[in-house]
Amino acid sequence: MPKKKSLPVVYKPIGFLLGWTSGTVAGMAFQKTWKMIRHEDDAPDALDRNRGWGEVLLAAAVQGAIFAVVRSAVDRAGATAIERSTGTWPGDGKGGRD
Repeated sequence: MPKKKSLPVVYKPIGFLLGWTSGTVAGMAFQKTWKMIRHEDDAPDALDRNRGWGEVLLAAAVQGAIFAVVRSAVDRAGATAIERSTGTWPGDGKGGRD
């Protein structure tokens, strides 16, 4: 079964591309979401003196949630596509993030 041993090496560049793509998509989704929530183009930065703790932490929580959901969806879709095309799941079976 050499396919199972070589798959993680083959999947690494695909995983990198999926990670980059998910970060880009999540960033765009966060900007649109923030604009809907606060009607502002830019979310507060942690070092923005003119923003309160609540605004900064809300922005961080929303951004983190969006990034986690998008990354998981993209990772799962990529793994499913690899399994369909090769018959092998790209993970080691242990679960959890690397």
